[in-house]
Amino acid sequence: MYMLSFMPEYHGDVILSSAVRLSRNIDKIPFPVRLSVPERDAINKKVYSVLCDAGLPVKATDMSKLYPYEAIALAERGIISPEFASSSGGRMLISSEDGCVSIMLNEDDHIRITAFSPSLQPEKAYESAETYENALDGKLRFAFDPELGFLTQNPKNLGTGVKVSAVLHLPALTRNGTVSSLISTVSKLGMSIRGAFGDSLSVRGDMYRLSNNITLGIDEKTAVSNLKSMALQIATKEHACAEELIKDIGMRDKINRAQGLLSTAMLVDNDEMPEMLSLLRLGAVYGLCPVDVGTVNELMYTLQPACLNCVAGGRLSTRDRDELRAKIIRKKLFGAE
Repeated sequence: MYMLSFMPEYHGDVILSSAVRLSRNIDKIPFPVRLSVPERDAINKKVYSVLCDAGLPVKATDMSKLYPYEAIALAERGIISPEFASSSGGRMLISSEDGCVSIMLNEDDHIRITAFSPSLQPEKAYESAETYENALDGKLRFAFDPELGFLTQNPKNLGTGVKVSAVLHLPALTRNGTVSSLISTVSKLGMSIRGAFGDSLSVRGDMYRLSNNITLGIDEKTAVSNLKSMALQIATKEHACAEELIKDIGMRDKINRAQGLLSTAMLVDNDEMPEMLSLLRLGAVYGLCPVDVGTVNELMYTLQPACLNCVAGGRLSTRDRDELRAKIIRKKLFGAE
C-alpha cells in the first residue's frame, strides 16, 4: 500500500535540486575586500558587458538598489549567499533569463557563478556554469597558479574552485537518528551535510545540503561524480527508512494532523511551517496526502519571512506574515481561500 514509485536515476522524491558554484578572480586585481566601491563597480560593468557581447541572455541587479528584505529574500531562496545579501556596496547580481544561473560579483571573490538544476543532475548544472565561465574566460584572464589552481580569497576554495551541492529531504533518517552518523561518515570523505536554510547550522524541515569540501587535488568532473554518488547512497538509505517509518500509525497520524492543520489554519508561524510542510511532503511522496510535491518544494523556500515581505511589497508585521503564509498554503496546496 505504501510502496514508493522510485525515480532510480534522479531520486527526485528525496533530492530536490543540485547546484554547482565556480569561484573565479581576475588576474592581477586585488580581492574584493581590498577594492573601493568604484573599483568593484568597474568589475561589475566589465563582466556584464562581456556576457552580453557573448550573446548570453542575462539581467543585472545592482544590490544597492534593493530594499534589505528583497536582498534577504534572494538569500532565503538560495539564489545568493547570506553574506552577499548583508552588504550591497559595489555588488551586482547577474542572472540568466531562465533563472537557472546566478552570478555574484564582488562577494569573497570577483566572480561566483552558480548554476542550478532540478533533482540530482549536477552534470547539467556544471555544463550551465561552464558556459558562462567560458564566455568570461575568453575576455578576462582568471588568477591561476600551476600548483594551487584557481586563486581564491578563501584557501578552502583553491584548486578547481568548484563547490557541488544537492538539497535533500531526509525526514526518515532524521527521525531514526541516522543523520548524526551520516554527517560523520561523509566528513571523512571530504564532504559535509548541513541545514539547507538559514545559517546552515540549524536544520529546518528535515532539509539538508550535501556539498564537497575538497577542491584541491581533484578535477571538476570527479567532484561532480563523487557528490552524485554520495547523494544516491543517501537517497537509497532514506527510501529504506521511510518505507518502515510510514508503516507506523503514529507517523501516519502526524502526517494527517499536519494536513488538517495546514488546510484550515488562519495563522502559520515561521517556526512550525517547516515541520508541517516536511510531514506533508513525506505524505505526498507516499500517496498519503493529495498535494503536489513540487508545490511543497516551492513553498519550503518562498514562505520564509523576507519572501513574504516581497509578496506583500513591503515589510509586514510577524502576525501579518503568519496570516499571509497560511493563506498561501491553503490556496496553493488545497485550493481554498
